[in-house]
Amino acid sequence: MGLPHIVTRAEWRAAREELLAKEKAATRARDALNAERRGLPMVEIDTEYVFDGADGKATLLDLFAGRSQLVVYHFMFAPEWDAGCRGCSGFLDQIGHLSHLRARDTTFVAASRAPFTRILPFKARMGWVVPWFSTCGAEFNRDFEASYEDEEGRLHDRPGLSCFLRDGDRVFHTYSTFDRGLDGLGSTTSLLDLTALGRQEDWEEPKGRATAFGAPASGRPLRYHDEYEDHEVYG
Repeated sequence: MGLPHIVTRAEWRAAREELLAKEKAATRARDALNAERRGLPMVEIDTEYVFDGADGKATLLDLFAGRSQLVVYHFMFAPEWDAGCRGCSGFLDQIGHLSHLRARDTTFVAASRAPFTRILPFKARMGWVVPWFSTCGAEFNRDFEASYEDEEGRLHDRPGLSCFLRDGDRVFHTYSTFDRGLDGLGSTTSLLDLTALGRQEDWEEPKGRATAFGAPASGRPLRYHDEYEDHEVYG
C-alpha cells in the first residue's frame, strides 16, 4: 500500500537527521523570502471603498480599527449564495485567537461580495468571531484581483489574502496572495510573515521598521490571550 519502510531505531534516526538538515535549510530560505517580501514596494490606496459590517458602513481605513496593519481574507461568498465556500470556511476555522495578532498592531478581517444580511446568519452558524465585511456594490474584490470575469462576462471569485499598512490616514497595499499561496497559512506567525512589519522581532530585516510603528525593539512577547492589556487588543 506504499506505507513507509520498517527500519530499526538507529536507521530511523539517521534518516531523520538527514531530513532535519533539509528542514533547517528550508527554514532559513523561508526567513530570507519573508525578508524579501517585506522589501516589496507599496501602493497608496486613494479609492474610497465602502463596506457593510456589524456596525454599519465602514471605510478601508475603518477596517484597521486603529492599528497599523490590516490583513483581509478574501472569502468566496457570491451575492446569490446562501452559504460561504467550504474551502474558505476551512481556512477561517483554523484562524487562532485574534488577540495575538492585535497585540502586534495587526487587524484580521474577512471580506466577501455577499450582502451582509447573508453573511451574518452564516457567520452565526459557524460560530466565528472574526470581523466580516460585505464588499457588495464596491469594486474592492475586482481591484485586488479576488474577483475576475470569464470570457462570457460572468464574475467569479477566488480565495486570497491582502495586506495593508496605515501611516496616519494614508493606506497602502503591501501584498496579496491567492489559491495555493494560502497553503500553510492560518497561524499568527504565518500571517505576520506576509505583512510589511513582519513578526516585529529584532532579528528580522529590515532593521527598525517595526519600531518606527511603535513596536518595542525586542518584539512583543507572547502571552496568554487573556493577559494582554485592553489597549493592546482593543485600542
